Formats: sequence, structure tokens, C-alpha cells
Amino acid sequence: MSYLPRLKGEYKERIADVLQKEFAYKNVMEIPKLQKIVLSRGVGAAVADKKLIDYALEELTTITGQKAVATLSKKDVAAFKLRKGMPIGVKVTLRGERMYEFLDRFVTVALPRVRDFQGIKADGFDGRGNYNLGITEQIIFPEINIDKVNKISGMDIAFVTSANTDKEAKSLLTELGLPFKKN
Repeated sequence: MSYLPRLKGEYKERIADVLQKEFAYKNVMEIPKLQKIVLSRGVGAAVADKKLIDYALEELTTITGQKAVATLSKKDVAAFKLRKGMPIGVKVTLRGERMYEFLDRFVTVALPRVRDFQGIKADGFDGRGNYNLGITEQIIFPEINIDKVNKISGMDIAFVTSANTDKEAKSLLTELGLPFKKN
């Protein structure tokens, strides 16, 4: 038997049924799913120091277990000494089992390590069923060795779902374990 991530198994066994009852879907294919998680990090200071991109690539690759790629600038900006095609950020897109594994580690290990954690804000939805979240410090992930960090910086995490509304997406993400703040 092949390996099945804990959250993926829980989605198949319990979460899909909970969402089916809550929103009364006529078809099983209407039940929202988590499609991908995108982690991105802008490194504006990389215009002056190219090594910062390498550090960011290494950290995101360590956190996710999948090779990160550099994002390139789309146009010239003279005020920032930026040329078209220069690397100014890093990103990684997680799908399938790696996505569920990352989400499990993020919810159970990383978020509890945030200082004064009260829950994540529920206002990061975009109106189409996707959720965006900003992390202020990369050191909340246990994979990062604090002694090797040259600069503490944050990152953005986007959860892309197949849900049609924010209410459905919030219900899905809550069932998957994201601790939203109570209003």
C-alpha cells in the first residue's frame, strides 16, 4: 500500500462528508478541494546583493521539501536600479501529497511557534475561494536553523481551492485545521 498523508486521508474520510452536508451539494465533484499552496517571498534587496536570492531559494526549498525557483522582474525601474529579467523573489508551488504534508506541518508545528498567536485573520479571502496569508518570520518553521539565518524575513502563502465562494473556502480550510480568529 502506498503512503497517504494524514490530512489527505482525513479529507477523503471525514471532511468531504462534512462539507457535503453543510452546503448540500448535488454532485460529489462540487465538493471544494485544496488544489495548491504557493509560497512566495520578495527579496527586494537582491538588486544590490545577488547572494540574498540564493539564501531565500535555499530556505524555501528546506521548508517545503521541493525546489524553489527565482522570480524575475518584468520591467525596468530606474529608481530602484532594477533591470528587466533580474531575480527579485522566490516561489514554490506545492500540489498533491507534498501540499498536504506542508499544510499538516504548518498547522501543527509552525503556527504554534508564532509569538502571541491568537489565530489567523479571516479577511485574506479574495472573493473566489482562495486565501492569502502573510508570515512575518521564517524561523517559525522547525526546518530552519536559526544560527544559519542571515536575515529574518517573511513570506506569503496562498491557498488555492476549487471553492466558488469565500464561505465554502473558509469552511474547507477550517476543517483542514487552519485556526481562524473568532470574531
